[in-house]
Amino acid sequence: MVKRTTAVKIRKAHRYLGLFLGIQFIMWTASGLYFSWTDIDEIHGDHFRNMDYEPAAFDGLIGLSQINLPAKISSLRLKDIGGKPYYWINNAYLVDARDGSLKKGISEQEALAVAQKQMSPELKVKNVEVIQETDKHHEYRERKLPAYVISYDSPEEIKAYVSVEDGSFQAVRHRNWRWFDFLWMTHTMDYESRDNFNTTVLRAFSLMGLITVLSGFLLWFISSPTVRKVKKGNNKH
Repeated sequence: MVKRTTAVKIRKAHRYLGLFLGIQFIMWTASGLYFSWTDIDEIHGDHFRNMDYEPAAFDGLIGLSQINLPAKISSLRLKDIGGKPYYWINNAYLVDARDGSLKKGISEQEALAVAQKQMSPELKVKNVEVIQETDKHHEYRERKLPAYVISYDSPEEIKAYVSVEDGSFQAVRHRNWRWFDFLWMTHTMDYESRDNFNTTVLRAFSLMGLITVLSGFLLWFISSPTVRKVKKGNNKH
């Protein structure tokens, strides 16, 4: 049989571990429930997008040999910016696809034209601004900067992001996405970049959680009347 003092120590360890880890266990459970009951396409903001959008087709484009660049061409994309065709070359150069001139970023009106094609036509623009930098907690973290932030008049606080450099539509952010992002942070316990599953904090809490569960099983084993009866029966034999 386990000594009474040992049982008391196990019970105290289990109690205090449970108290310490309880809030995080609630966050893991609550966030897990939210993820399992949420449509990921809705979180991505697909219901705010123009799902009928199709890339435009252009004619009268110049050949690549007619473009004068300081580097050889290694990658190429045709982009529609404000109804005009542009080549996005080497992820660095925005070139007018009809006259070969270099373009240094897009204007606010061009950004609005890009967003208009990508977003639902029912949405009304409320404000446009440019951001030059973001921190690790920003909803537009780890994406192309600078960027136009196009805010819409909506209770969901919808924002669309368009890259200044190449005119690419980057992301949609809204209220439910922000809730998802917050709960994802509490789930992974990565309070900086959100997506790191190898943080010391997560490892420590996972290990302590395992110890808490195992101590609970141990407490049941040493305090169970059934186990005591079985042990007494074995001792008689």
